[in-house]
Amino acid sequence: MPRTDLAVAEDAYRMLVCQPSPLTFDGRLIDGLGRLLPLDELRDLLVAGLDPDTSDAVWRQLATHAREWGAQWRVGVVGVALPGLTKMAARLSAGRRQLAEDIDSALLIGFLELLYKDELTQPRLWLRLQWSAWRAAAKVCQSEDLLELPADVPVGSRTPYRPYGHPDLILGRAVAAGIITPAQAELIGSTRLGDVLIEQIAAECGHSGSVVRMRRKRAERKLVAALQRGDLAVPHRVVPATV
Repeated sequence: MPRTDLAVAEDAYRMLVCQPSPLTFDGRLIDGLGRLLPLDELRDLLVAGLDPDTSDAVWRQLATHAREWGAQWRVGVVGVALPGLTKMAARLSAGRRQLAEDIDSALLIGFLELLYKDELTQPRLWLRLQWSAWRAAAKVCQSEDLLELPADVPVGSRTPYRPYGHPDLILGRAVAAGIITPAQAELIGSTRLGDVLIEQIAAECGHSGSVVRMRRKRAERKLVAALQRGDLAVPHRVVPATV
């Protein structure tokens, strides 16, 4: 079985951090570190958990190195991210082993895209990098799901009836039916389907992240209840009989 991109990246990373000259991160100007650290030791610290400000400072510096210091640091930064990316890969590929290679590749692409284009000024950089990777890989899974018909749908020449459709359309129908408000639909769509973090919305509206999350949860409960009742199903189209 071919080795996935994440496994290849781990091998390349291991070569960079092996003795006697491991790739080293300069943490002397970062509060909470204050010293030079071999990259594998830094990864262990991040996995164990650093406070949010220290984590942000570390990831901003890592992103800058990846952009400015060449291929060696690009591999190194991916290596630091691999524990998180590997957990996501395991979760997404569960029951989809045939997609494991595509999922791994998409996770890396999503991670690197944001790593290179992010302005590095917003908080929670690592969280945003993870979400970028997750969304890219989730699209692979969604594409595969659309290719597989449910067991109770007969295979024939007609297009199978899809009871709900694209998530954006579900939100639109829920607003039209008065189940959720336009603001609630925007909150769900932007944070669940888009690139917006709860923390960004909280900062803009002057509330805490927990308050915004509770608002989203209440709206999602209404949406799920409506889906379970069948209130948002696409009506069957009546085709006139031909003579």
